[in-house]
Amino acid sequence: MLFRMTYTGIRVKDMEESLRFYTEILGMQVIEPLESTPTTEGKVVTLRSPSSTQLLELNWYAAGSRFGPAYSNGEDLDHLAFECDDLTDAVAELARRGIEVVFRLKEIGGWNEAFVKDPNGIWIELLQSRQKPTVPG
Repeated sequence: MLFRMTYTGIRVKDMEESLRFYTEILGMQVIEPLESTPTTEGKVVTLRSPSSTQLLELNWYAAGSRFGPAYSNGEDLDHLAFECDDLTDAVAELARRGIEVVFRLKEIGGWNEAFVKDPNGIWIELLQSRQKPTVPG
């Protein structure tokens, strides 16, 4: 089974302030615009620095969301994301291996996603694109 590191998501306490910092101060560009995520009771935006392939996802959650416990400095790593070719099979295999599945298959944007936890409790997002691959010719 092949997994590819896709991006890093961090939890922020103020989305607008964080978005200004990363775009106006650090010069990052918005790759996927700010959107509400009803499933997580939050907001998300994806950024990238010019000339870089690394993505940063900013995540904000409303009070009471199970995705965002009370914000505490130094505990702002939200999750790591890995893309896989077959999300259903990947989740089944990880569950078979005793990995805790936190959030089963859901659709968000152009992706299917699920969440598992690493041994330290860090949430790992597993992604599979819902876009059909284009066939050349």
